[in-house]
Amino acid sequence: QVQLEESGGGLVQAGGSLRLSCAASGRTFSLYAMGWFRQAPAKERESIASMRWRGSSTYYADSVKGRFTISRDNAKNTVYLQMNSLKPEDTAVYYCAAKEGVYAYDYWGQGTQVTVSS
Repeated sequence: QVQLEESGGGLVQAGGSLRLSCAASGRTFSLYAMGWFRQAPAKERESIASMRWRGSSTYYADSVKGRFTISRDNAKNTVYLQMNSLKPEDTAVYYCAAKEGVYAYDYWGQGTQVTVSS
């Protein structure tokens, strides 16, 4: 089992920045990749960024490419999402997720609210 705990959400003005953190604990040695998702009210959950737990391969959704950066610190078992140039449409609950295989995500954090005011 792997446990995930997000932090770093909050209220920010448009154009501002926030950094989300996701601390993993438990069987982290079994992880293949970690990712960030978000879900805005009345919208489906969206995959926005991911990276291999080992290696440098990353993925970004078009909606955040060039503004958000995913990174990790394996020594701290933590993944980060640096969010710059935030827009009101970035307002959502942001979730961290981890997977042990190639396909579906196995573990999810509790979510952290990000609100961007115009």
